[in-house]
Amino acid sequence: MSPGKYNLIPTLLYAIVSVFFFSCQKKEKTYFETIASNDVKLSTTPKPGSWRYNHDEKFQKFEDFRKLKKIKPEPHKNTIYLQPIGQFNELQQKEIELTREYLKIYFQLETKILPALTNDIFPENVRRTADEGKEQLLAGYVLDSILIRRKPKDAVVLMGITEKDLFPQPEWNYVFGLASYEDGVGVTSMYRFAGGPLTDSNFNTSFLRLIKISSHEIGHMFGISHCLNANCVMNGTNSLTETDFHYARACSLCQRKLNSSIPYDNKKRLLELKNFFEKQNFNTEFSLVQQDLNLLQ
Repeated sequence: MSPGKYNLIPTLLYAIVSVFFFSCQKKEKTYFETIASNDVKLSTTPKPGSWRYNHDEKFQKFEDFRKLKKIKPEPHKNTIYLQPIGQFNELQQKEIELTREYLKIYFQLETKILPALTNDIFPENVRRTADEGKEQLLAGYVLDSILIRRKPKDAVVLMGITEKDLFPQPEWNYVFGLASYEDGVGVTSMYRFAGGPLTDSNFNTSFLRLIKISSHEIGHMFGISHCLNANCVMNGTNSLTETDFHYARACSLCQRKLNSSIPYDNKKRLLELKNFFEKQNFNTEFSLVQQDLNLLQ
């Protein structure tokens, strides 16, 4: 008998054992699979008046997101810009600066503030007086006639922040924000977030609302649809009550979408968010980040 024939037997047995061994190994979870256990699922029966109750939207799966033609940071086009529009007092300017700091952490991209534009930039035909006697501005005009024309060359997205109220179309009372997927521009209004004049006592309430809406609108610019997966910053909102109910945290699915376009270090981002929320005394948001970090130990 040929010795070579029997030399194959140990080799074959080794191969079989190796395949069996590795197939039995537990596959290590990804970051997103790990933190998914902290996602708080949405109610199957939306409350009357809520965004989901009034809007029948399609669930955007990760595969759907990947197929989208969407804006992504590029080597020389990777900065988020904020464009203040209006007259802002010292406290409002502080809020915008802290929003810049937050967005830099949230998206892990350089974020800058452009010099403020005055309200004189709005012609009369895009202004209206609301029922309460306050002036409102047409949100679409901000996108199409102001921001697109002023978007810096190195900007991946440009977010306008107004101190006046916004409306998207005549039949709507108001809108917190609006964004364009294709053009990478959006706008958020600070007007309603404080429930009146901004003061030290309501600053954190207003600020948390501003960073939620701003990160939400910029999330849209990066191609993320309204979230139907869990309580998430990308949930649609019809009211401040609904905005307050939604977390500033993006759910595991929306984080996965964002991270596929912006390849940042997830743990580094969490640690920076934790420090930011702790400094601002945002206890709920701090706790949520800490829960995610605990799962990574």
